[in-house]
Amino acid sequence: MPYERQRPPDLPKIILLNGVGSVGKSSLAKALQDLCSRPYLHVQMDSFLDMLPARYQDHSDAFSYSKIVVGGFNEVEISGGPLGDQVLSGMRKAVAALAAQGLNLIVDDVLMGSDDPGNAEYRDLLDPYAFYRVGVFASLDTLEQRERQRGDRLLGLARWQFGRVHKGMAYDLDVHADTNSPLALAEQIKLKFGL
Repeated sequence: MPYERQRPPDLPKIILLNGVGSVGKSSLAKALQDLCSRPYLHVQMDSFLDMLPARYQDHSDAFSYSKIVVGGFNEVEISGGPLGDQVLSGMRKAVAALAAQGLNLIVDDVLMGSDDPGNAEYRDLLDPYAFYRVGVFASLDTLEQRERQRGDRLLGLARWQFGRVHKGMAYDLDVHADTNSPLALAEQIKLKFGL
């Protein structure tokens, strides 16, 4: 459900794209960067996860991935550990530090619903700025097709995330990636937030 809050036009703008992996957040962010009249940095959660040493890419201290079967379908469940929590909190603080320098940002993240601690952290850190949340949606069929096509994702991850990522979330704007191109979605976002 969208919510509105008036923000002064001269503040740095932060656009948070939240959606299931493989929904197309990175393609959307790049399209939005091209459309915006001012420069926007693209901050990717995946870039922060890639900073972890290789031995921590599937480790209980950072993030571990378990194959499970639910209702006859394969899923990949993610569990986070203390190092993973530190990395994600560090990312959010880095976003706030960039905003404090007056930079406009497009942040692509995967928050696990309204109970994800990242929501409160973003709210607390970014409240002084023009901070807008965008929910990026697609059907499960589309997500699973994209997951297979990418070849760099664990098959079943999108299915596990699907019912969790948007649960209880309040967005300033919802966009639908399975029925629109990244450019069309970027145009919606630009128009909505005056970018």
